[in-house]
Amino acid sequence: MKIVLLEDVSNLGLAGDLVTVKDGYGRNFLIPSGKAGLANDRNIKMLEHQKKVAAKKAEGLLKNHRAFALRINKLELVAKVNVGEEDRMFGAVTNSDIAELMAAAGVEVDKRIVILDEPIKALGVYTVAVKIHPEVEAHVKVKVVKAE
Repeated sequence: MKIVLLEDVSNLGLAGDLVTVKDGYGRNFLIPSGKAGLANDRNIKMLEHQKKVAAKKAEGLLKNHRAFALRINKLELVAKVNVGEEDRMFGAVTNSDIAELMAAAGVEVDKRIVILDEPIKALGVYTVAVKIHPEVEAHVKVKVVKAE
């Protein structure tokens, strides 16, 4: 039996795939549970239309993410930290600190998308990656200086 998957099914395929399954599996489980539909002309056309709409929406979303990345690339943040003897920092600058600095600059991001291999533990200028979308990554310049 040929069916069109309406949602992802493990060990079978992804939503939108045209697959062949045994009659009983399709008739008794996949179709009644709403995970698949018969592979007739109407369902295939409906699925193609849904794919086109989803692709257009994803394209617009990607365009918005790229514009947001350009805004982030223009940022230059200053993190003021307390230091001891020989300019050794107390603590470190973490991804949540950078997210707070970005929020203060008017760009709200979640701390989980700020990518730091390890916290910043020395004074200086650093470039920090911000993973906005799987295809879009921005970089923000962070200057770590002594607090007065």
